[in-house]
Amino acid sequence: MTSTAQDLPLQGIQVVEFTHMVMGPAVGAILVELGAEVVRVEPVGGDSTRELRGSGAGYFPMYNRSKKSICLDLKNPQGLAVAKDLCRRADVVVENFRTGTMDKLGLGYAALSADNPRLIYCSEKGFLSGPYEHRTALDEVTQMMGGLAYMTGPPGRPLRAGTSVIDVTGGMFGAIAILAAIEQRHRTGRGQKVGSALFETTVYLVGQHMAQMAVTGQAAKPMPVRISAWAIYDVFETGDGEQVFVGIVSDGLWQKFCESFGQAALGADPNYRTNAQRVAARDVLLPKVRELFKGFSKAELVARLERTGLPFAPIGKPEDMFDDPHLAASGGLGEVTLPDGRRSKLPILPIEMDGRRPSAGGQLAKVGEHSVEVLRALGYDQARIDALLQDKAVA
Repeated sequence: MTSTAQDLPLQGIQVVEFTHMVMGPAVGAILVELGAEVVRVEPVGGDSTRELRGSGAGYFPMYNRSKKSICLDLKNPQGLAVAKDLCRRADVVVENFRTGTMDKLGLGYAALSADNPRLIYCSEKGFLSGPYEHRTALDEVTQMMGGLAYMTGPPGRPLRAGTSVIDVTGGMFGAIAILAAIEQRHRTGRGQKVGSALFETTVYLVGQHMAQMAVTGQAAKPMPVRISAWAIYDVFETGDGEQVFVGIVSDGLWQKFCESFGQAALGADPNYRTNAQRVAARDVLLPKVRELFKGFSKAELVARLERTGLPFAPIGKPEDMFDDPHLAASGGLGEVTLPDGRRSKLPILPIEMDGRRPSAGGQLAKVGEHSVEVLRALGYDQARIDALLQDKAVA
C-alpha cells in the first residue's frame, strides 16, 4: 500500500534544484518521494543528462521522476531574476555545480539567504571544506582515492563498484542533512547551508575497514582475497551451472545447515563446533560444501535454503529485478513513462512509513513542461510570462 499525497511527511515543502548528473538529482529524488514539490531549473534546451547514452542512459529517468521542469537562461538577467524569485519562496535549494558557480550567478547561499532567512541550501560537492575542495571529482575519482576501489578489486586491480554508489549515497547524506536542518528550523526559525561530498561519503563507507585496522593492527585486504570472518560465506555453483551465495554466520546456523542437508557427521564433529574452528578448517570444509551444493539445481537449492533460515541469495542481474516476485508483491517498483513514450517500472524509495510505501513512482517531465505553471505560481501575469518567453529568458 502507498500513501496518498496528503499523508506524505514533506507535503508543502518547496524545493528548487540546480542539478545535473546523479548526486544532486538524487537529493531531490528522495525529497519528492516524501512529498516535497521539487522544481528543476534546467538550461534552455534541457539538462544534458537527458541525452546521456551507455552507462548514463538511466541517470535521468531514475533520479528525476515526479519533478517539475522549468527552463531558464541564467545568463539572461530576466531568466536569472526568475531563478531568484523561485529561491525567495523556496524552503530548500539543492545544487551540485562546481564550487563558486552559483556564487558568481548571485545564487549562492549568502545572497539567497539574505532575502530568505528560512532557506536551507544544500551543496553537493566532490569534497567538503578543506585542501581538496576546489578539485573536480566524480564518483569514480573518489572511489579510487578513498579506498573503495582498492577494496572491491583483486590486489593491484582497483575496481569501481558496479553502480553509482557514491553519487547516490552522497545524495542520501544530503537529504539527511536537509531533513535535520528542517527540524532545527522548527526551533530556530532560520535556515542554514548544508552539504555532503563524494570523497567524505567514500571514506565513511570504508570506515569499517579503517576500524578493522585500528582494532587488529592489520590493514584490510581487498574483498576478493580477504580473510572472511566465517568459514562458509561464498558463492557456490549448482548442478545446472547457476550460482547461489550462502552464508553460515553463527554456530546455530551451522547446526541448522547440517540438519537440513543431512550432514549429521559434520554437525557432530567437535572440530567444527565453533565458528573459529570452522574458519581454521575452511580449506577442508569449503570443498565438501561445494560438492554438496553441486548435487542440486539452482531451484532445488533455493527451495531447500528457503526452509532453513540460512542467509542465501541466487546471483541476480539488474534486469532480473523487473520480474522479481517480492518487488512485484510489495510495490517496490513504480511505473514511469520513458522519454520515447514506453512505460516501464523503476525502484521507488526503499522505505516504509506507518506500514506504507510513501510513493508509487512518478512521471518524467518534458523539457520545460512546467515553465508556465511555475511562473503563474510565482504570481506572474500573462503579459510578463509572454515577455519572458519572447525574450527566451524562459523556455
